[in-house]
Amino acid sequence: MEQKRDLKALVAAMTLEEKAGLCSGLDTWHLKGVERLGIPSVMVTDGPHGLRKQASSADHLGLFNSVPATCFPSAAGVASSWNRELIERMGQALGRECQAENVAVLLGPGANIKRSPLCGRNFEYFSEDPYLSSEMAAHHIMGVQSQGVGTSLKHFAANNQEHRRMTSDSILDERTLREIYLASFEGAVKKAQPWTVMCSYNKVNGEYASENEWLLTQVLKEEWGHEGVVVSDWGAVNERVKGLAAGLELEMPSSRGEGDRAIAEAVRSGALPEEKLDAAVERLLAVIFRSVDGRKPDVVVDPEEHHALAREVARESMVLLKNEDGILPLARAGKIAVIGALAKEPRYQGSGSSQIKPTRLEDISEELKKSAGAGAEVAYAQGYALGGDEIDAELVREALALASSSSVAVLFAGLPSRYESEGFDRKHLRMPENQVALINAVASVQPNLVVVLSNGAPIEMPWLGSAKAVLEAYLGGQALGGAIADLLFGDANPSGKLAETFPAKLSDNPSFLFFPGEGDNVEYREGLFVGYRYYDKKEIEPLFPFGHGLSYTSFGYSDLTVDKRELDDTETLLVSVKVRNTGSRAGQEVVQLYVRDPQSAVIRPDKELKGFDKVELAPGEETTVTFRLDKRSFAYYDAEAADWVVESGEFHILIGRSSRDIALEETVNVRSTFVRQTVFHRNSTISELKQTEAGAAFVKRLVESLPFGSAIGEEHRDMFNAFLEHMPLRGLISFSGGSFTEERLAQVIAQLNGATGKEEA
Repeated sequence: MEQKRDLKALVAAMTLEEKAGLCSGLDTWHLKGVERLGIPSVMVTDGPHGLRKQASSADHLGLFNSVPATCFPSAAGVASSWNRELIERMGQALGRECQAENVAVLLGPGANIKRSPLCGRNFEYFSEDPYLSSEMAAHHIMGVQSQGVGTSLKHFAANNQEHRRMTSDSILDERTLREIYLASFEGAVKKAQPWTVMCSYNKVNGEYASENEWLLTQVLKEEWGHEGVVVSDWGAVNERVKGLAAGLELEMPSSRGEGDRAIAEAVRSGALPEEKLDAAVERLLAVIFRSVDGRKPDVVVDPEEHHALAREVARESMVLLKNEDGILPLARAGKIAVIGALAKEPRYQGSGSSQIKPTRLEDISEELKKSAGAGAEVAYAQGYALGGDEIDAELVREALALASSSSVAVLFAGLPSRYESEGFDRKHLRMPENQVALINAVASVQPNLVVVLSNGAPIEMPWLGSAKAVLEAYLGGQALGGAIADLLFGDANPSGKLAETFPAKLSDNPSFLFFPGEGDNVEYREGLFVGYRYYDKKEIEPLFPFGHGLSYTSFGYSDLTVDKRELDDTETLLVSVKVRNTGSRAGQEVVQLYVRDPQSAVIRPDKELKGFDKVELAPGEETTVTFRLDKRSFAYYDAEAADWVVESGEFHILIGRSSRDIALEETVNVRSTFVRQTVFHRNSTISELKQTEAGAAFVKRLVESLPFGSAIGEEHRDMFNAFLEHMPLRGLISFSGGSFTEERLAQVIAQLNGATGKEEA
């Protein structure tokens, strides 16, 4: 229970050294305390998909042992559930496990955008879309923090690659930064108020995130209203005093007194106002005591209950990409060949600082045998070695013998940990050569081939035509075996949808030419066009589109309605659509809402995700799904105005099963309340004048007065209008037949800019 404390008085009672000391860690995982004032030392530890509380306190790279904890699916999969309630329940379970281990803050979730499928840490991030990412992050945070445990939303910001991650400079325009990369964090901060936000290693537009005052103070604290603490990624601090002044309260891990001394000296010399230090310490104390007040010492975790939840999350995180001839669900009869080393040595989590020691780990092949029951024979062949890419002829021969004598083959493939990990980026989207060769070989002897993938990010699939079904299992956590069995045999209905686009080939990706940059310079030249925004605008057919995922049943959409067809951008719009299960099985459907601005003065994507909901329906059951759209659903970020701006005009509301499968469309008209403060000058164009009432009136009189305007025939009218449209005002001097002079131009500009007097054309 939260107690009332006078934090300002507590700060005032501290010495300068104590205050400076509180701004860095005690060791790798603990914050400092001040025993004489009753300020305790609290523990933080890695997440985000499980508790990584290490037995050794000296390691933050995941190299040493940690206490057993439930390993849930990684974010790449969890986001594919599109299930807010489910990820919130997962967060609650994580919070309970933190309480059981006396952990104050769980470091996660990661909300960085998947700019490129090559980023080695993409398994730990949610999506290429900022709205989906922020919604998943917000509900993860809500779940964990409901248990009196803090979170650390990371890595803030524009941290989209592992290559040179501690020195790279993410260079991008403000509109792209606001609409894509910051928006992924913004919604989570505003909705869920994470206790801490972790700043990233990299620079953002020339300044390290750890000392970027615009990012940490102006945007995060002042604009978004973040009330908590900014903590550095481990080792991300460049200059400690500059970081504190910019809004970085906590340096981790311990600086062994270096940062503390620098802060104290800066205060004594007057280089750092003590008020700035006091404000940082007050924020730190608020988090520390929130943890103290939320402590639940008697929490006992039931590992089996959490394992069952991990299985449920895994089921909803997996995506059925293909299901030709209805080969799935599998019949519980005949001989089923289970092929692939990953069925025995599963890839169930990513590599790096988020590695969990699971409470137990399911054997996929054994889970398949359990689910198949007595009616089917399940046999296993290794097929390939995980430790290398070389083809083992003997392993292939054994696999082919098994596949050819079976009624169906289920082949497990994907990416070994040496292919993707924190610390390095991938160089390509290919699977190991021995796995690709095995898939093609098995398909040549067994037409009923099902491929199950374990990977943290998209892969190329040159073998796709050889497989009748493909299940993307991602990195499914410790209960992935049972989840895969549930889906393959139809005990559960697949309901996952891709939270990222799978390109047909790497060179189709929008960042292909610019990733990972030159030296430390990483230019985001693709701008807004990340993921499906690019593929849709360029009309490039992806391997699998954003939002794609199949089911064992079917869903119909009807009766798309809006509560108003005309609205101001200050109003909200209610959008409703009916969804019916038109198949023979119960199932869940993710209803996706996109907004399109068909005509804009600025460059915009073809459509953008602005709403989604997941509904569960029995066969024949129908429900109404309702979305609420606000100004941000229609707006773009105008860097010049430093505001989110809606253009007056028509907008299309799209309801779909994926970004490429739009079922229904409706149109609304939105009126902008934004008033642009325009200052005209001699190079302002006629088209720019027409955007204001006074300017439009002037242009009308101008056209009527031009000596050759009335003489233009209809066949040249379009050419004349186009010529005039983008003419600068100074051009009127040349084309007015002498009736427009420099003096007259100066008068017109003054009048258009609000000077007194009435202009006569």
